[in-house]
Parts: sequence; structure tokens; C-alpha cells
Amino acid sequence: MANNSYSGVKNSVAEPNHDGEFGCSLNELRSLMELRGAEALHKIQESYGDVNELCIRLKTSPVDGLSGQPPDIEKREVAFGQNFIPPKKPKTFLQLVWEALQDVTLIILEVAAIVSLGLSFYKPPDSENQNCGEAAGGVEDEGEAEAGWIEGAAILLSVICVVLVTAFNDWSKEKQFRGLQSRIEQEQKFMVVRGGQVLPIPVAEIVVGDIAQIKYGDLLPADGMLIQGNDLKIDESSLTGESDHVKKSMEKDPMLLSGTHVMEGSGKMVVTAVGVNSQTGIIFTLLGAGEDDDDEEEKEKKEKKKEKKTKAQDGAAMEMQPLNCDEGAEGEEKRKSNMPKKEKSVLQGKLTKLAVQIGKAGLVMSAITVIILVVLFVVDTFWIQGLPWEKECTPIYIQFFVKFFIIGVTVLVVAVPEGLPLAVTISLAYSVKKMMKDNNLVRHLDACETMGNATAICSDKTGTLTMNRMRVVQVFISDKHYKKVPEPDVIPASTMDLLILGISVNCAYTTKIMPPEKEGGLNRQVGNKTECALLGFAMDLKKDYQAVRNEIPEEELYKVYTFNSVRKSMSTVLKNTDGSFRMFSKGASEILLKKCYKILTVTGEAKVFRPRDRDDVVKRVIEPMASEGLRTICLAYRDFPASEGEPDWDNESDILTRLTCVCIVGIEDPVRPEVPDAIRRCQRAGVTVRMVTGDNLNTARAIATKCGILQPGDDFLCLEGKEFNRRIRNEKGEIEQERIDKIWPKLRVLARSSPTDKHTLVKGIIDSTVLERRQVVAVTGDGTNDGPALKKADVGFAMGIAGTDVAKEASDIILTDDNFSSIVKAVMWGRNVYDSISKFLQFQLTVNVVAVIVAFTGACITQDSPLKAVQMLWVNLIMDTFASLALATEPPTESLLLRKPYGRNKPLISRTMMKNILGHAVYQLTIIFTLLFAGEKIFDIDSGRNAPLHAPPSEHYTIVFNTFVMMQLFNEINARKIHGERNVFEGIFNNLIFCTIVFGTFLIQIVIVQFGGKPFSCVGLNIEQWLWCVFLGFGCLLWGQIISSIPTSRLKFLKTAGHGTQKEEIPDEELEELDDLDEIDHAERELRRGQILWFRGLNRIQTQIRVVNAFRSSLSPYEGMEKPESRTSIHNFMTHPEFRIEDSEPHIPLIDDTDAEDDAPTKRNATPTPPPPPSPNQNNNAVDSGIHLFLDPSQPATPSAPGSPMHSLETSL
Repeated sequence: MANNSYSGVKNSVAEPNHDGEFGCSLNELRSLMELRGAEALHKIQESYGDVNELCIRLKTSPVDGLSGQPPDIEKREVAFGQNFIPPKKPKTFLQLVWEALQDVTLIILEVAAIVSLGLSFYKPPDSENQNCGEAAGGVEDEGEAEAGWIEGAAILLSVICVVLVTAFNDWSKEKQFRGLQSRIEQEQKFMVVRGGQVLPIPVAEIVVGDIAQIKYGDLLPADGMLIQGNDLKIDESSLTGESDHVKKSMEKDPMLLSGTHVMEGSGKMVVTAVGVNSQTGIIFTLLGAGEDDDDEEEKEKKEKKKEKKTKAQDGAAMEMQPLNCDEGAEGEEKRKSNMPKKEKSVLQGKLTKLAVQIGKAGLVMSAITVIILVVLFVVDTFWIQGLPWEKECTPIYIQFFVKFFIIGVTVLVVAVPEGLPLAVTISLAYSVKKMMKDNNLVRHLDACETMGNATAICSDKTGTLTMNRMRVVQVFISDKHYKKVPEPDVIPASTMDLLILGISVNCAYTTKIMPPEKEGGLNRQVGNKTECALLGFAMDLKKDYQAVRNEIPEEELYKVYTFNSVRKSMSTVLKNTDGSFRMFSKGASEILLKKCYKILTVTGEAKVFRPRDRDDVVKRVIEPMASEGLRTICLAYRDFPASEGEPDWDNESDILTRLTCVCIVGIEDPVRPEVPDAIRRCQRAGVTVRMVTGDNLNTARAIATKCGILQPGDDFLCLEGKEFNRRIRNEKGEIEQERIDKIWPKLRVLARSSPTDKHTLVKGIIDSTVLERRQVVAVTGDGTNDGPALKKADVGFAMGIAGTDVAKEASDIILTDDNFSSIVKAVMWGRNVYDSISKFLQFQLTVNVVAVIVAFTGACITQDSPLKAVQMLWVNLIMDTFASLALATEPPTESLLLRKPYGRNKPLISRTMMKNILGHAVYQLTIIFTLLFAGEKIFDIDSGRNAPLHAPPSEHYTIVFNTFVMMQLFNEINARKIHGERNVFEGIFNNLIFCTIVFGTFLIQIVIVQFGGKPFSCVGLNIEQWLWCVFLGFGCLLWGQIISSIPTSRLKFLKTAGHGTQKEEIPDEELEELDDLDEIDHAERELRRGQILWFRGLNRIQTQIRVVNAFRSSLSPYEGMEKPESRTSIHNFMTHPEFRIEDSEPHIPLIDDTDAEDDAPTKRNATPTPPPPPSPNQNNNAVDSGIHLFLDPSQPATPSAPGSPMHSLETSL
């Protein structure tokens, strides 16, 4: 153990004195944390006596925590390490350059250029080449011959340009993601006790010895030991793979591990291991993530071995993580979320398909061009001129062939739209950056674009639609219904004492009301807002809850039943001095009232409360409150006399009965002022908003009407969870899609719903086939139990303020201000991404069509491409790189919200766009061919056609090239509108990048033409010629107006292009191939799981690296465990829903029983993950289904070829 402890190695010199300083060493603690349950308890008793003794040795107090003095914190960081896992180093610029160079077309060009360079230096022995045919004849005067090398060099130079631009783009993209990541990480705070105060501190600052408060929904940031807990249950599946929640208690199992989730309850723990020494950290170190720089030699070697091992297995996945794993636990959480997490997004699927089609076409064209050129040359030289092949002429002939080859390659370069992935990347990265300003923190890039297609939003009520500032406004107490909070003196003293004591102890002690930050502001509510309302109620009654809490500290509470979605109530038990017990409960009024058998009256006595009275209270009190949009909470208590002995606390149904009702309060949560408008905008944009809430039906209906989800006079459905379940299940209790289909189109409000209902609804809408297009659903959630629904949805929004770590982990976008109107902004940005890419396509394809046809016909007729290789590369640079920057960064406008969402299978290139592309191509081709074949007459200059091999550049061809570029520049302005709008200049100055690029390109073009000379095959033009070029370019704008006058509907023959691939269209065998083709990345999906498998396996193993070798040898039994069909057949997708949550389950179905948390990153799209193969290990089937890819050597483990520019993007977020 010792020799491998990472920081142990570092601090071995300093260790003895730290041992003197703290009563236990890093290694002791580290080995202690590897034990579980009974073993761990035994070890603690043996070594330390008990947990308190351990606290004393760590010089910390279980009550007051650390002092928080900087010297003390520093000492701890030196002795036990800091709480962050060193991030993997980002790719260097050179690595990115090397990756950009891997592009096939560029490699071909480089080779051709080098050959051409070599040949230009070769001088045939006798310079009289007249016997080598006419084409070579009249070659050049001496000076020109010297310049033969220029073209080769220029091609190489332009290749270098393209590579540098690509690499720079990747680099800046990576930098942005790191920024984003660190932003996500800084937001993560954790509550610790320092100097007796509970403070939130950034996770990276937690040190060994800190006392951390843990509560429902937390993701633990470090390893520790429980020192006080209520009803604590932890989901350890991310480490062990066991999906059952593990109960933690001082007596049975006090070990808490980093990276696990708190599913229920609350407590305090003392931190015993942080960063690379925590369980998660150890695993990461094994995976080669955190590497110490100054380790000794052998460690380096081992590290290398490990590195190779992990690289082989996660190939690009680990490679491409530009992520900062800055904190222990979250490091892991981030890592999980970094992996590509769904099948390629809709847009990407369409683009990949389109790019492949265009690429194929380009390849065919370029091949034909080369063949025609070669054949023409050979026929002309050896047949028509009838020359023999002379030995000394060979180099000259080869030079011709190389020239033809270069022309062919340039046609290919221009035809292949390598700017596409770039445009997507830039557009998404730009949007993500801007969305930060609109309070959307995007965790998965493609969520941004999916959001543009959203057709339905299922929103929570509390905190999203409402302000989440709760206050009690009505009370029913001592048989009287007060419409506002009563004066304290009208309430009997005995009732008052019960009420205040109940509120004070039966609200989580982490919930408090703090004085306002600025004078005259509202009090700050910390913790659970409903509880804050109750504490505020106590303060309105002029009582101090803090005094009661000081009297009864949290440690003295005998037992706490924490709130969860099944109980829908919370209870706290106090033990009295005489041995009797008193339990306070609070919860949803209609649920708790059923369990009350007495109620306190005007005098403070308890009188019998019959079902008849209860119905009366519901009618008289609860329904009126609810119809005003108030949330009703019942407060009750129960005494257990000492004579009956101690009740069985685990039998909840017996404990939570025979209550005495103290009062019922109505809590108001006002609607956010900007929400009604946001919802109106959504409805106008064709997005249906549904409200899913835990509140009762009347409250929900009232709020929905205030928000505008329900309009008066609509026949929309509002259902309760129970009724919803009754309607969607058949006699056997199974959910039927047809039944859901009858309900969801009309459903607007789902009240009293459990997380399961939310998940069922989302899944039902997504799988539905009632409407012709598949619904794209966005969901908001904040609680741990929303995890399944957030993952199932196409886009999951988590609340940045109120959301638990688990919810954020499962989400795609975090709303940093918890506000519904930010979702509308996300829709706008998403649609904008889609449009930007369509604009770019429209521009790019016009250039492609024109350039390819010009090069092709020119080559066939004049045996030489009118646009030279270097010129083509420049055009390529304009239209790919610069245009993608210019068009992808158009800011969104409100008009985007005036149209209905595009469906999942709407083609990228609509008919209107096709009309624009072909129309402009016709104009440009007409102009260019006129110039090419009649230009010398028009301008009265020498013809540039049929020039010999190294002839000097001609004015003629320069004019052709210049006009071509001018037309592209003006067409770029045309491309700004894709729906056939007239005014293409609208809002052009809002986009500075666009203006800069257009002007910049124009200036560079002037420089190239006037001073480009031989490398660019250009000659300076006079001002008149320039004006003609610009005028012909400007013609594009006028022509654009003519095109937009032609109604698209008349042009039935136009086809659309770039449809998404319909799943049904792909036969299984082809899917297998697609895996390698990087179109549907099942590989990426599976890879993630493979990694989790590692975590699983490695966690149980000690840290010694020899184990990695053992692990290597133990892999073989799994090979091919999963039948390939089960992974690729898409047809069994729909039959196995992802999260099986049954209502009847005895335990709480928080996050479902497969291993939900882990796969958060992997399953996320429309198509659920393929069902796992039948396996005896029913518990964690998610694991089994992951095994296959990870271990089958025949499958490439790299999730996508490094060449694909999207892969870096996908893997990074």
C-alpha cells in the first residue's frame, strides 16, 4: 500500500513529523476506507476505539468542526492532500496540428505537391525539348523555368494554412470547454462546519478532518465516516454496481465514499480522505488521470504501462477529455458526463450523411477530371502528333501527369465540405458561450441544438414557474380558518407551544431564515423553501425557533423519518425525560388528515376527529385554499406513553397513525412575473407547455391558469397522478402506449404526481406515434427523484439553485437562475444553431457546385483547370473556414419563435434552399463560362487558354478567378436568409464577425490579385477590370431578388436533401458497418459503460498496479459475452423501456434500479439504450450490456475517428 500511495510518495520525507502532528497517517486512513461494513467497524474499534476518538486524532470536533484557520488547513493539505484530482493535460497545439494533418485529402495534396516540387527541379540533359510534343513546347524563357517550383511550394503553404486554422479552431474550442468546465466546478459548494458555523465552501477546499453536513440529493465530495445520521440511505452503484440503496448507520456501516449519492435522510460525516486518496481518486489514478510529476523512475514505467493499457481500452475517450477534473467526487461525476452521451444528435446524423454523399460525388467528379485530362493528353501527344515516348522526355510527361493529378485533387478538396463539422462546432460553441449569459449552462453540446426542435416542455411548478419564496398566508387552527396569519394571542398557549416546538424540530436543521443581505430586503431563505415558510410562520407569530433548536440540538433527536416522495411527510421523534416519546409530523394535508383521529380545539383540548369531520374540513378549508393556488400542509403530533414501552420504529404504518392535528397552513408561492409571457411565446412557437407537480389538483390548476398554461374555456385535461395511472394501465396493471396516446395530447396539468409518473409521461410522449412527427420533449427537474425523467427526456434542464447534485448530473442544461423564461431563450438559441448551419450549407453548396463544374469542364475543354490549385485552396479557405465563422455566429432574432419547430426528419436543405443553390449556381456558371471562352474579346486581352506547362499567369484567368471570388463574397450576404426573405441585409450590423470577415476577405483578395504573382497565378488588374469583377459579383444580389420572386411551390422537381436517417431504414448488417463509419456512434455509447466497468472492478481491488495486469488477464472470459444482435438491432429498442420503475415496489423508486446514475451520460436520446442481454445478474444489467464493446478486440475502441472534427466535441462535453 505504502509504496503506491501517490501523495505518500511525495511527502515520505515529511511524514514522520506529520504523524506526530495528527494521530493517524495518510496510509492508515486510506487502507481503512477500503473496508466496508462490519470489517470497517471492527478495524475502527481495534485501532481508534470509536469515531469520536478518530476525530480527536484528526484534531477536529464533531460539533464545532475545524477552526478554519489557514495554517491549520494548509497543514492538512500537506499531510493528506487536496481535494482535487489533477486534470489530464490538454492536447498541445502541435498535437492538434498533427491531428488536422491526418485529413486524407490534405495528405493527397501534400504528396502531389512534393512530387511536383521534386520534378520542377529536375532538368532533362538536353534542353531542346521540341521533340517532346507541342504541349511542352515553347516552354519558357530561363527565368520562368526557375519559377517551376513555386506552384508546389504554394500548395504546401496553403495546406499549412488550412491545417493551422483547423488546429487553432480545435484549440480554442478546447479552451472554451475547459472554461465551461471550471465554471461548472466553481458552482459546486458543500456545507461544512467550521468554527461552529455551517458554511458552504467550494468542494476543492474540503480537507481531511472537516465535518461535512450531508443531506438528501448530495453527491459526496470526499470519503468520510458517519458521525451522526438520520435514516440515511446511499446509492453506491457508481462504485460497486449494486443498485440497492445502502443503509448507513453508526452501528452497522459508517463508511461514506466519494462519488456516491445520498438518496434519503441526512447526517454529518468527518472527512477522512480527499482527492487522489479518496476511493474515486484511487480509481482515477489507476485510469491514468491524475499523474504526479515528480514520481520516481519505476513509477513512471508502471504509469506508462497503465497509460498504454487504458489507452488501448478507452482510446479516444480518455484522450479527448479536455476536462478539468478538479475535484475528487466531482471529478468522477464530470468524467462521467464528459463522455459522449447519446447517439449522434439529430443534426449531426443529418450532416454526416450529407457530407458523405457530397464527398462521394466529389470523388467521382475528381476521378473523371483526372482521367479525361490524362486521356486527352496522351491521345493528343502520342496519337495526333504521333510522337514516340522519348526516354529524356519522361520527366516532362510525368510533370504533366502530376499537374493533372493536382487539378483532380483540388476539385476533390473543393467538393468535400470539410467546413461542415467546423460550422457545427463553431455554431454550437458560440451558442453555448452566449447561452451562459442567458443563464443556460449547457453540459452536453448537442442539447443546445435539440432544444430548437422541442415540441413539448414538461415543467415543474415550484421554483420554475413560481418564485420559490414560500410564505404562509392562511391558517386553519383551533377550529377557525384565518385568511391571514392570526395574532399570537388568539391561539391557546398549549396549542402554540406544540406548534412552535413541532415546527422547530421537525424542519431540517439545515433550513434557516437568515437576515437580508442588504438593508430593507427580504429575509434570505436557506434550505427547503416549504420549511422556510413554516419557520417564517413561527417568526410571524413572534416566536423564535432558533431558541428551541439551541435547547434541543440535532444530536438529541431520537429518530427522524425524512421526507421522500413515497411518504410525502416528515416526522421527528423526541424522547421525554419520563421515557415517553412524542412524534411531530408534517406533510401533504389530504394524506396526513387521513391519519389523524383527533384535532385540537379552541380551548387547546384534543377532540375526536371522524371521517365525516375530515370531509367537512377538506371542503371548508383545503379546497378553498387550493383553488387560490395555495399549497396546504398539515401539522400534527402523537404521544407514545412510557407505559406501552418503546414502539417498533421500523414499522412505519403503525407509527404514523392516530395523530392529533394541530393546524393546517396554506402556503403561497407567487408566480414569477415573467413566466406568463414566456409561456405565451412558447405556445406561439408551437411548443406545448405541461405542468407536472406534486401539489394537489386545485392548487396546480390555479397556478396553471395564472401562468397561462390553461386558458379559460379550453377543454384541456388536468389529472392527478392516481387517475393518470388508472387511465394508462390495463387490467393487469401494465402501462399501455395506446392508452397514454389517448391522454397526453390534451393533458396540460399532472398533479400529485410521483417521479415515476413524470418518467412515464415523458416516455409516453417520446414513444408516441399519434402525430406524424415524433415529439421532442424537454423536462425540468430539481429533485434527486427527477433523475430518470431528466435522462429519458431529449433535453433535461436541472435547476442551478434549488437542484440537487443528482439532478444536475442527469441533466443536459443547468438553468443558473431556475427561471422558466431561460428555457424559451434556449429554444431560440437551438433554432438559431439549426438555421446557421442551413445558411452555411446553402452558401457552401453553391460554391461547391460552381467550382467543381468549372474545374471539370474547364479541364476537359482547355486541358487545364481555369482555377489553379492554390486559388482553389484559397476559395476553399474562404468558403469553409471563414464562411463557417461568419454565418455560424449570426445572433438569434425573435422571429425564430414565430414558426413551428422543425421535425426530426425535416431535411437540412429545404426546397427553397435548393432553389437558391441551383439558381445562384446557374448565374455564376453563366458568368464564368462567358468570361472563360469570350473574356479575351470582351476585355480585349490575350487569351489564357491552352497555355504551356510553366507559362506565366495571364490577365484573362486572373479576371475569371477574381470574378469568381467576388461572386462568392456577395453570395455570402445572400446566404444570410434561408426562408426566401427579401431583405438580406436585415440586422447585418448586429453581427460584427460577419462584417469583419466579408471585408477582411475582400482586402486579402485585393492583395492576392495585385501582389500574388506566380504562386497564385495572378497578374495585377487595372481599376476598370476590378470594377467589372465587383459589378459581376454584385449581380448575385440582384439575381437573388429574382430567384426569391419565383414561388417554390411551382418547382415540384426540386428535391430536398439531408434528411435524418430513419432508424427503420438501416438494415442490421449495415448498422454494424456504420459503427465503424462513425455515423451512429454506438461505440461511443458503449465506451462509457466500459469505463464504468473499470470503476466497478477496480474499486474492489487494492491500488497496486500489478492488479492491472491481473485484470488484463481476467478480461478474457467476457469476450463476446453480448450477442452483437442485441446491440445493433434497433427494433428491440422500443420494447424495453429504460427505467423500469414499478409503483408497487416496497422501497422508494428514486432512481431506478438499473444503474441509473452511472449511465447518465450514456443513455440520453430518443432511442433508449439497447436492452441488456438476458443475464443471471438481474440487478445491474446496465453493466452487462456495457461489457461487450469494451472487451471485444475486434471492435475498434476509439469512439470516433480522430479525424472527425465532431468527435472531439462530443467527447469533450
